[in-house]
Amino acid sequence: MIVVAGIAFAVLVLAIIVVMLLRRQLREKYATLWLLIGLALLIISVFPGLLLQLTHLLGVEVPANLIFALSLVLLVGVALHLSWELSRAEEEIRRLAEETAINRADIDVLARRLDATERAHKPRDANPSGTAES
Repeated sequence: MIVVAGIAFAVLVLAIIVVMLLRRQLREKYATLWLLIGLALLIISVFPGLLLQLTHLLGVEVPANLIFALSLVLLVGVALHLSWELSRAEEEIRRLAEETAINRADIDVLARRLDATERAHKPRDANPSGTAES
């Protein structure tokens, strides 16, 4: 029964990843990692003996300990990668905010120059009465 539940969970994870990709809710660079994880879950679910062999090969006493250790390493890696991406995004946002501020200042200067130019070239209003002022 646990094998069937593992397979169902792995297929569900893969389906969610594919749906998120198709809806463009998950970028390809992140989806690759999650697809590999989903495939690994599916392989381990279909062939549970592989986990036992890997456990013995690595000298781990309990297969669950290996799963937890690998999960911990994976989560630390994901957290580190997301922190790196966030730092890059913050730097890009700061740079764009600075460029926007410079562009707004330039637009304000140009708008003032345009107003001054329009006022300088604006024809004088003629006297509506037609008489000369003294």
